[in-house]
Amino acid sequence: MIDMPDNLKGLEVFVAVVESGSFTAAAKHLHLTVSAVSKAVGRLEIRLNKKLFERTNRCLEITEAGTAYYETCVRVMTELAEAEAMLQAQGAEPVGALRLHVPVAFGRMRVMPIILRLASTHSALRPQVAFNDKMLDLVEEKADVAVRLLSVNQAREGFSSLYLGTENLVLCAAPTFAKRHGRPTDRFDLSRFDCVTYGRSDGTVAPWQFDIGRDGTERRDISSSLVLGSAEAQVEAVKAGLGISQLASWLIEKELQSGELVDLAPDMSASGLKLHLVWPKQRETSAKVSMTLDALSKYLKVS
Repeated sequence: MIDMPDNLKGLEVFVAVVESGSFTAAAKHLHLTVSAVSKAVGRLEIRLNKKLFERTNRCLEITEAGTAYYETCVRVMTELAEAEAMLQAQGAEPVGALRLHVPVAFGRMRVMPIILRLASTHSALRPQVAFNDKMLDLVEEKADVAVRLLSVNQAREGFSSLYLGTENLVLCAAPTFAKRHGRPTDRFDLSRFDCVTYGRSDGTVAPWQFDIGRDGTERRDISSSLVLGSAEAQVEAVKAGLGISQLASWLIEKELQSGELVDLAPDMSASGLKLHLVWPKQRETSAKVSMTLDALSKYLKVS
């Protein structure tokens, strides 16, 4: 057992009192007597020469000095816990539940092959993969790692993120459609074509994007002949010759290679969403999270 320095003794007790709101609740949480908790806080106040709580018969209120000290204690205890976890994780086998949040199509097509390889190599790892295109609260969902396609990085405080690349958006169609109807000469020429677009869950239709100039982007509403709420369904509709669509190159890579789809206008390709890994900072030292981040950052590509 580590001999904790005098200036760190009582931190756990003090933090427990602040977070539980009373000596009695803190004692129950720490499996101590109320007297032991009260004495530990008293010794801390004597050592600091500061009053940490205002005590009355009816309530316990933290003082201004107590609030400042509490914030420091939480930071110190968090750093100690993270350091200990990092040391324990070195060389450790990843075990337990790994909660991942991934976009639906990208998750199925690009993320799952990597996760399945990890699961087959590490039998004690239990991936729990949630597929959703909505930006769910990762704290509420208790996610270990999230793969996100975003227009801008939206990582919140307490989370780390890693940028992995930007989508390349391609105007594509079936070869038979291109032969029958020709190819668009520019973005203004799209109005004469049947277009297969993406319908969002809120009922709106996602605009198409076009790179304008050196750094500019234009989002353009497109007249739709078919609106689908699934990117994979869009691919099938375009392959069936029902129109042209603007799709991410990762989504139609095989179809372009096989010739089932053709790039109608390479000079009209545009930058799409940005691929990020997002994870809670406090979990990045665990073996299962660090191993997953290493694998995803090495093999996951969007362009």
